[in-house]
Amino acid sequence: MPTARIIYTGDLRTEATHLQSGTKIGTDAPTDNHGKGEQFSPTDLTATSLGTCIITTMGIRLRAEGLDFTGTELAVTKIMTPQPPRRIARIEVQVHMRTNVELTDEQRQKCEEIAQSCPVALTLHPDVEQAVTFHWN
Repeated sequence: MPTARIIYTGDLRTEATHLQSGTKIGTDAPTDNHGKGEQFSPTDLTATSLGTCIITTMGIRLRAEGLDFTGTELAVTKIMTPQPPRRIARIEVQVHMRTNVELTDEQRQKCEEIAQSCPVALTLHPDVEQAVTFHWN
């Protein structure tokens, strides 16, 4: 069964529907590539997927330890190649951790290992540099 249905709505835009939930996401070409930049671009979604995968995978694996990450914020920066072919060169993820308890060094190490091994991190081409930095509060 398909995961999504995508319709090209014209003017370099799409509407993607997640078939299981019915949730919709619109995309727009970025301003540096003929678009208006009024919605996520496809490459924005790729970079954003890395951040959401990191924190979701951490939540799955560490929830059993009673750790609550509510309020944790991630800042994702996508950097494109300066020359053709156009592609993502680097994704920077700043993880500003908020937890309900002080994490041990072992727990912090586990979080960093999870970030390096989430499904999106493992799926991205090795030429895409992934720079993940944790800020522990």
